[in-house]
Amino acid sequence: ECAGSFKLQHDTGKNLKTVVVFPNITLLEDAAGELNLNDDKKNSKPLLEEGSPESLIAMSSSNVFDRMITSKCPSWSQKKGCMTAIESLMSQLKSLDEKLMCGTPLSDSEQDFYDAVSLDTLEEKEALVKKKMLAQVESGHITRDELDLLINQVSDRLTIVSDEISESNNKPKKLQKLKAVKEKTEQRQSLLKGIAPQNPHRLRHEAEIHKLLSEMAPLQKLEDESGGRLLSIKETQMMGKKHELEDKVLQLEDSCRGWFEDDDFFHNRLQISRDAFNAKQKTVKKKSKGSTATKTAIPRWVTPGQTKSATSKSSTKPKKKKGTSSVFAAMMIDSDSD
Repeated sequence: ECAGSFKLQHDTGKNLKTVVVFPNITLLEDAAGELNLNDDKKNSKPLLEEGSPESLIAMSSSNVFDRMITSKCPSWSQKKGCMTAIESLMSQLKSLDEKLMCGTPLSDSEQDFYDAVSLDTLEEKEALVKKKMLAQVESGHITRDELDLLINQVSDRLTIVSDEISESNNKPKKLQKLKAVKEKTEQRQSLLKGIAPQNPHRLRHEAEIHKLLSEMAPLQKLEDESGGRLLSIKETQMMGKKHELEDKVLQLEDSCRGWFEDDDFFHNRLQISRDAFNAKQKTVKKKSKGSTATKTAIPRWVTPGQTKSATSKSSTKPKKKKGTSSVFAAMMIDSDSD
């Protein structure tokens, strides 16, 4: 606050005047900013966002990448997206090579990326992903959408090869190569047509999501039956709990999304999980209705002073004794004779 000002003091005993000066102070960072001398590392952003799939793919070792691709990209389409990311990283690295060949210096972020990533390592990772994709197709672990995509690609490839064969009648060597390519493509087409597609892989947190949905089911029923009426305090608190459960379900569903998973594929997996939960709830309701129907008993009225033994005795009809009736008949005969 006192920068750029001064204060005058007068010592009358010594007859000495003192001037205290408060200078203006400029920080070195501000001065460097005015002179455009800021560090490039602070201003320039890294080429790959930290923690992103592309960054983990580029910086991981081959062994770590092998385990990571199995858990993070279980589907064929996700592995295809990983292949696209690796190709993008390779082209980015090649462009930096061309930049250095032309004598253009790299920025600090470009230099860090160039020093950390190797083109040979990326080529090894690309070959590994291709191998996993081929093995997944041959084993039949692909969905209906992925199978349709592969069949369309093979059909388009066959059309192109057939057109090239018809145009290469005068070139025997090229014609022989094209026929070999056509034969391999037809074999791949027959392989794909014989595959039975499978359902997408389950959500990672499906058990927790279904548990939360089970807790939310009675609250949803209460909201549906309220019909817009004014809720009580307890019902309002229950509705607040329902909103909290909905938020938790959304967070868990978002965390189940894998690398390079498009919206359609992810929503399809969500819908399959919700359909499985609804089917499970219907079977539980049917079982509960059947159990209550078999256990219902007919109520019996009992007076306050009546015990269980008394009710059982009163319900049974008394049996007539043959001995007493015969004695009474004999007495009546004797009286008549007198």
